[in-house]
Amino acid sequence: MRTIFLSLAISVHAAAASYTGAISEAGCGLKHANGGAEKCVSGCVKKGAAPVFVTDGKIVKLSNAEKVMDFLGKKVKVSGKLDGDTLTVDSIQTAE
Repeated sequence: MRTIFLSLAISVHAAAASYTGAISEAGCGLKHANGGAEKCVSGCVKKGAAPVFVTDGKIVKLSNAEKVMDFLGKKVKVSGKLDGDTLTVDSIQTAE
């Protein structure tokens, strides 16, 4: 009897997608959903608040918040991978 062994490796990769929203901070959250709050968000982040991404009325955590530090309080377009309520940012730019 011949035995054939087949090894199949399956890797699951979440596809990157684009999202439009604003970079806020955990304390104010949805208050800054429209952007335009650079001073408020920057000040709170300097005091220790975590940056978050606000989109479609939801607050999304950021796994790599260092990528958004130049966009605090601004409307942005983000490309990244969403896993539950956490976004890994691949790229970010100011939204028009």
